[in-house]
Amino acid sequence: MASDMNDYFNKKKSEGGAKKSTGGSGGGGPKGPQMPEMPNLNFGGGKAALSYLIIAVIVLLILAKPFTVIQEGERGILSTNGRYQDQPLLPGLHFIIPVIQKVYVVDTKVRIINYAAHIEATNRTSGIVTKRAVTVLDKRGLPVSIELTVQYRLNAKFAAKTISNWGFSWENKIINPVVRDVVRNVVGKYDAELLPMKRDIIATEIEEGLRKNIASLKNSPAILQSVQLRDIILPQKVKDQIERVQIAKQEVQKAQQDVQRAKQEALKKAAQAQGVAQQARIEAKGHADAITIQADAQAKANLLISKSLTPKLLQLEQIKVQGKFNDALRVNKDAKIFLTPGGSTPNIWVDTKDAQKRTTAK
Repeated sequence: MASDMNDYFNKKKSEGGAKKSTGGSGGGGPKGPQMPEMPNLNFGGGKAALSYLIIAVIVLLILAKPFTVIQEGERGILSTNGRYQDQPLLPGLHFIIPVIQKVYVVDTKVRIINYAAHIEATNRTSGIVTKRAVTVLDKRGLPVSIELTVQYRLNAKFAAKTISNWGFSWENKIINPVVRDVVRNVVGKYDAELLPMKRDIIATEIEEGLRKNIASLKNSPAILQSVQLRDIILPQKVKDQIERVQIAKQEVQKAQQDVQRAKQEALKKAAQAQGVAQQARIEAKGHADAITIQADAQAKANLLISKSLTPKLLQLEQIKVQGKFNDALRVNKDAKIFLTPGGSTPNIWVDTKDAQKRTTAK
């Protein structure tokens, strides 16, 4: 570039000398010194200027950032000169006026607060926050700690109004105070030793109280998803008292079970004895029935026999018996015979040789 400039000035110098000599020959007066003309630096003309302008505009846009992108699960709060717009910005691309307008992004996804006795380190960006367990006084003034989990989210419809009224720390101004206030009011109605037995009732009352209080706030800033009562931490002396009561109840239950077992055993033995007695009665009745049947049969047989005994048959039997006595007399001639009056049988005979020996013949 320097050599080109030198060539240019040398050329102009030679051209100036030639004009001077020509002017002198023409009779014209000499002219004063002439300023050299600057070269026309051409860098591509209008196209280059336009390119530079476009680049400058792009750089300006990048630095000013006149747009914002709202992700799903978020809402944008548009501020114009420090004043919030009532309607939140929905997910998508939105253009703004740099410097004058600004967009604040708020999270509308479900968030969780864990009220626990032991605080664990949590990442707030995960939407989970851990706070101290709610310490309350029972009906008698004994301290009780309540562990619970509260799930909630920002009401996207009124997100701008919520931020305008409560600020970006709206959770600490709405959710946390309401939870602690409701838990104190509910648990404070019961004695500490009754809390474990009324756990379900207390959990329901806490959830209903939270929903009612949060819903009563203007523009419904938050939506309560769920409330879980995780644990009821009682004072040690209350735990000891409950344990003693439980042991006493178990002993009473054991005694009742022993009594019930004894009753069942007595009933079993009584049933067995009743069964044995019933069996004996049945057997006796069966034996009596057998005797009765046998007697009835014998009576019927006797009746039939008596009906069959005729005078001639009796005479025949008498003759048979007399024959037997006659046979006996042949063997023992000293025997004495006693005839039944009327000639009926049996007849009795006595051996005179042996007074103690007696025989009955039929």
